[in-house]
Amino acid sequence: MLATSTYAGYRRKIERHILPALGTVGLRRLRPNHLEALYEELLHPTDGHAALAPKTVYEVHLVICGALGDAVRRGLISRNVAAVAHAPRLRSIPKVEQQAWTADQLRAFLRAAMGHRLFPALWLAATTGVRRSELLGLKWSDVDLGVATMSVNRGIVAVGYELHESRGKTANARRRIDLDPTTVSILGGWRMWQHAERAAVGLEDHGWIFADSEGKPVHPHALSQAFERIARRAGLPVIRLHDLRHTHGTLLIKAGVPVKVVSERLGHATPAFTIDTYQHVLPGMQADAARAFEQLIAPPVLPGGGSTGSDRLKRRKKTA
Repeated sequence: MLATSTYAGYRRKIERHILPALGTVGLRRLRPNHLEALYEELLHPTDGHAALAPKTVYEVHLVICGALGDAVRRGLISRNVAAVAHAPRLRSIPKVEQQAWTADQLRAFLRAAMGHRLFPALWLAATTGVRRSELLGLKWSDVDLGVATMSVNRGIVAVGYELHESRGKTANARRRIDLDPTTVSILGGWRMWQHAERAAVGLEDHGWIFADSEGKPVHPHALSQAFERIARRAGLPVIRLHDLRHTHGTLLIKAGVPVKVVSERLGHATPAFTIDTYQHVLPGMQADAARAFEQLIAPPVLPGGGSTGSDRLKRRKKTA
């Protein structure tokens, strides 16, 4: 079963791009050149519309390919013409450049966010690396402050500005994350403040950790907008809210945390995906590894201050 957001994305591509161009072409009359003409028009429009990114056109191709594959299985057509049509290749599509703050920039942002109503949410996003949907889908029943753990069990996504509950992006999305003492303290204080506020106005408690004035989950757009405003006021390079997750992973890997642990914490499908995502961090770490190994095999210092190997060679060069 498709997630609500995935279904909405498919429907949007069909209604905006596929039906206007191919809606009048019969299944049996459809040819690869029809699809190639569509892809070319989406990439290089001649009607004044904005060009689509190659990745988006590739996703349109996947929707068509999947639909025609289903038509073949049902016996409506004999072959899937999308399988031979030329479309943007996934390997040739440049990846979206992810950005990350330095530790100093992250500290500056968190200082600037103090006092904002959504500060606990922004702090938790920065210190756990959870996705926006996972953050807003948290309930107090998912958190055990006594043992400093948090379980990710659901997400909240916006489809057409309406909120929908999701069950996670990957098989590893449902996971447990350990919390640091400062985060536990911040969440504990937020819980007490939230209880006091709701008791004062008689608001029903639905259990959401981050809720709006009606007790419903904070809207994802509201959180992203607050994040951007705070970053701009702090004079920081403006990144996406999702890049707080990337910042978390980058700083952990730079600190020497094992990739497998980072992968589990972020809920990635595999550690291989984590390595691919953070490969830009690895060159500097390889240099550190080389120096660390050099220390392991460095020539020992002999009694009386003497040494062996390279030290003797250096002395000979100086006296030559």
